[in-house]
Amino acid sequence: KVKGNPLVDQIDALLPQTQCGQCDFAGCRPYAEAIAKGEAQINQCPPGGQDGVDALAQLLDVETLLLNEEFGENTTDHVVVVDEQVCIGCTLCIQACPVDAFVGASKVMTTVIEEECTGCD
Repeated sequence: KVKGNPLVDQIDALLPQTQCGQCDFAGCRPYAEAIAKGEAQINQCPPGGQDGVDALAQLLDVETLLLNEEFGENTTDHVVVVDEQVCIGCTLCIQACPVDAFVGASKVMTTVIEEECTGCD
């Protein structure tokens, strides 16, 4: 038996996984669940930008919408940078990162995996 709704997984896979909450949901998964239930519009994710809205529209076979800037503007992508002069290997960044975009260990300088980093604030 399939657990959950496969459509939610497909929607969630198109979201940027920043877990920023700008869409008025607690994270990307709850937003995906709301879209699947018809309780949220596809244009509420500023980090996903217009490309994200278009991808969701294509997946759901609905007309695309413009990104709703009431939820925030799509800013240019950015990546977190570790300052080698300051990093003491405390691992707080590793623990805080919602997408596991850091490599490091206790008392070792941390490195950002740029391809994985969503640039959350």
